[in-house]
Amino acid sequence: MKKIAIIGSTGSIGTQTLDVVSNHPDQFQVDALAGGSNISLLLEQVKKFNPRIVSVGTAELADEIRPLLPAGTKLYHGQEGLIEVAAGSNADMVVTAVVGSVGLRSTLAAIEAGKQIGLANKETLVTAGHLVMELAAAKGVPILPVDSEHSAVFQCLNGESIREAANITLTASGGSFRDLSRDQLTHVTVEDALKHPNWSMGAKITIDSATMVNKGLEVIEAHWLFGVPYDQIQVLLHPESIVHSYVEFVDGSIIAQLGTPDMRVPIQYALTYPERRPSPGGRLSLAKIGQLHFREMDYARFPCLRLAFECGRIGGTAPTAYNAANEIAVARFLNKEISFLEIESIIEKVLEEHKVVAGPDLEAIEAADAWARVRAGQL
Repeated sequence: MKKIAIIGSTGSIGTQTLDVVSNHPDQFQVDALAGGSNISLLLEQVKKFNPRIVSVGTAELADEIRPLLPAGTKLYHGQEGLIEVAAGSNADMVVTAVVGSVGLRSTLAAIEAGKQIGLANKETLVTAGHLVMELAAAKGVPILPVDSEHSAVFQCLNGESIREAANITLTASGGSFRDLSRDQLTHVTVEDALKHPNWSMGAKITIDSATMVNKGLEVIEAHWLFGVPYDQIQVLLHPESIVHSYVEFVDGSIIAQLGTPDMRVPIQYALTYPERRPSPGGRLSLAKIGQLHFREMDYARFPCLRLAFECGRIGGTAPTAYNAANEIAVARFLNKEISFLEIESIIEKVLEEHKVVAGPDLEAIEAADAWARVRAGQL
């Protein structure tokens, strides 16, 4: 029985992780859950999975939920709560499913405690990849990717040497506006942006998919996960989201991972690795699909992806500023304070003003993150 802790249990990845757990009740036990502000859903999860430890976003929410929890349940809140769920639980594996850089300290705490990591919080590696990977190596902690693209690359490299990989290609659906020109993006709405053609994801990631920031974050994450230089990472538009990513080797051979666009598959693979289990998802029929389509990435059409490559190559706190500026810009767009195209202009302006710190420690990373958030809110 593998004990699981989930940071971000009420979000898209968190709920799908619990769906996987439900389908294998003899394999997994939920030891700790950290939700945010969705108290009603968190209470449903507590009732079903009976975790020992629960955490919520604020002290006020903790006061609200406390009398509704089963006797003996340990309750925490805020950043302390995330760290307690990550490092203070009896979990063998911590699934970091929270969105944003808020997951960094709890992920580091879980690694320090020797917990296996199921990584869905890409911002952790984007903002502090050097710190996370160095600590994981020192502690002998495996970091198993949950994102479909990184899970695909991880599977393609099974039994292979990364030294023999010529390049890694991450596929991108193109998001809600993949068939629109830049001129047509001028008047798109929040409601339009949230209609992803392939995947069921949370609001923030869905917007990131439309701007291609999500793919930019994944490029930086892939650099750290697989130790591959940016010149060996490519992005290809693939509208069907069937080929999740692939690896080309030095002999010209290509190994790709295919499947339906169902996040439960990579989640389950991370939970059960190195074994595989039957999945609740539907089966892929290439005969029914008939054709798969691919297009070269247009970096003029998707400038946020270009910026991600630039920040990754610069290193230091540049990716931190990129991510923080985007989080604020997306929140402002979702609140209908700015237009869709202003997301990318805010990111670019923040990066132009940011003074990069090379080889930053955690304090420098958090300082850069805080500065970028304030500046992105002002622009």
